[in-house]
Amino acid sequence: MKFKIPLGNENLPNVLRRYRYAPDGWDQKTGELRFFRSLTGRQYPRFHLYCEKQGETAVCNLHLDQKQPSYQGSAAHSGEYEGTLVEQEIQRILSLT
Repeated sequence: MKFKIPLGNENLPNVLRRYRYAPDGWDQKTGELRFFRSLTGRQYPRFHLYCEKQGETAVCNLHLDQKQPSYQGSAAHSGEYEGTLVEQEIQRILSLT
């Protein structure tokens, strides 16, 4: 689910650290930065953000990864791109801006 967050003069990783997201690399295909936040302290389930800076804002796409990819070398996973948990997480992030 897509949404925008204001950055002001800060860089994207610093803003997302405040929202309890950790860097997860860079998507070579899209040029977006990836971030994640664990729900349980384990690797999965976790929220996964793909963000692209656009001026003083960032356009982010959030989904919930329920489990890791099933096959080595595969990017396919059990991702939820809509739903109550995703919407609540977006509201949590926006309330901190």
